[in-house]
Amino acid sequence: MTSRQSTAGSNSPSPRRRTVVKAAAATAVLAAPLAAAWPAGAVEAPAFLHGVASGDPLPDGILLWTRVTPTAEAVPGSGLGPDIEVGWVVARDKAFTTVVAKGSVTATAASDHTVKADVRGLAPATDYWFRFSAGGTDSPAARTRTAPAADAAVANLRFGVVSCANWEAGYFSAYRHLAARGDLDAWLHLGDYVYEYGTGEYGTRDTVVRQHAPTHEILTLADYRTRHGKYKTDPDLQALHTVAPVVAIWDDHEFANDAWSGGAENHTEGTEGAWTARQAAAKQAYFEWMPVRTAIAGTTYRRLRFGKLVDLSLLDLRSFRSQQVAVGNGSVDDPDRTITGRAQLDWLKAGLKSSDATWRLVGNSVMISPFAIGSLSADLLRPLAELLGLPKEGLALNPDQWDGYTDDRRELLAHLRSNAILNTVFLTGDIHMAWANDVPVDAGTYPLSASAATEFVVTSVTSDNLDDLLKVPEGTVTALAAPVIQLANRHVHWVDTDRHGYGVLDITADRAQMDYYVLSDKTKANATSSWARSYRTRSGTQKVERTYQPV
Repeated sequence: MTSRQSTAGSNSPSPRRRTVVKAAAATAVLAAPLAAAWPAGAVEAPAFLHGVASGDPLPDGILLWTRVTPTAEAVPGSGLGPDIEVGWVVARDKAFTTVVAKGSVTATAASDHTVKADVRGLAPATDYWFRFSAGGTDSPAARTRTAPAADAAVANLRFGVVSCANWEAGYFSAYRHLAARGDLDAWLHLGDYVYEYGTGEYGTRDTVVRQHAPTHEILTLADYRTRHGKYKTDPDLQALHTVAPVVAIWDDHEFANDAWSGGAENHTEGTEGAWTARQAAAKQAYFEWMPVRTAIAGTTYRRLRFGKLVDLSLLDLRSFRSQQVAVGNGSVDDPDRTITGRAQLDWLKAGLKSSDATWRLVGNSVMISPFAIGSLSADLLRPLAELLGLPKEGLALNPDQWDGYTDDRRELLAHLRSNAILNTVFLTGDIHMAWANDVPVDAGTYPLSASAATEFVVTSVTSDNLDDLLKVPEGTVTALAAPVIQLANRHVHWVDTDRHGYGVLDITADRAQMDYYVLSDKTKANATSSWARSYRTRSGTQKVERTYQPV
């Protein structure tokens, strides 16, 4: 990809694989031509079929993204299609009468005809409009917003927070409802933006609501590109990308289930190729298709600042981690095992210590709070173990979370305590449930021991949670399981095991508040949204408390 810019102020499936749900569609043919997802005859090219997006806001800049289809056959993953010049323009107004920056980028098959423009020279804390053009065709116009100046006194920030969007399990109504708000400074995607499974292989309550592409499990660069391309055709996802910048990190399903530095639970070396090749393909497609900057090549860990109010540290908990322990094989307390890698943990600790922001947010793909399953009955334990990838006879931790890497967690929490680092809030996805947690230094003695931080965990956009696995009415499992979970985990203020939705995080100098919203029915394209609960942490307390209305 080459770029020129002129701006007004800018420079054979594995037998050991965990499969949550086997839908009837799993017997379907797993391979399909790429063109089946995007019929060539339906495209009048050039076209912007995958929308536009922005991400990683800076005080003076924003990263713009789109994908152009230059010819009918140039579908995602095809490797086909000519180079094409793509212009971009940024303006103060939706009518584009006050243009502040413009330039051009060359889209090529080498980057799957995706393009990015890293625009600088913009004003802080300012709304802008942007669009792309190619061959006489304009893309949709979109709104974005820059971050406040690093030293600015900021009264309030508001972020949407989402994770875990399985295409086949339902519609992305959560994105539509976030887009309709019109009040977001940015939105955070905490991982599992796409899923790698073949059709019907992953939780859908035994019903594939809509089929993804390709229909087989994605392994190659072309596969990952095709899957990202399919996701980017979703109208609700496109809508959210057109109203606010995204700040995204990856989790395992952008690669394969339970990924670690040297492999994944859902990868069979040899039969499914080399892990190094698959991982490289997944990362390449991710960075092609997502408006994400890389601070360190090949990772998603980086830091963004929003004035004096927020420093946001974003983690990559897949690229450097040790393999998850299995029962009877290794110890979660082994100090040689890591979830972050040494360099990233040192970077995180240094950033938290040096920050002069009121709030230190951590974009964290898997739960850091300890979680003991407790004395659940067998009918509840089995689906919970299945969701977490645990043996169904029970285990008092989830080794894919920070619970499986306790030495890293102890070091990080001790660092927060010994340096009197206040107002650290972990923002987490992955577990397909909503949680509001204190993060105790010693869970065994809590609440007599200290809390070093707080954690807000958002539920899934569509991916199956416990009521889906049990195929029971929504709310049934929460009513039974939540009291047991909270009894065994005194630091957990609230857990909802059943519903799908999103969070809205509102931050002032005095408090950080998470409003949890839930959807009426993930299988309905017109699902409604309603407020469920709200929790906040007040400045200086390192404790979560309930509040009884959303902001």
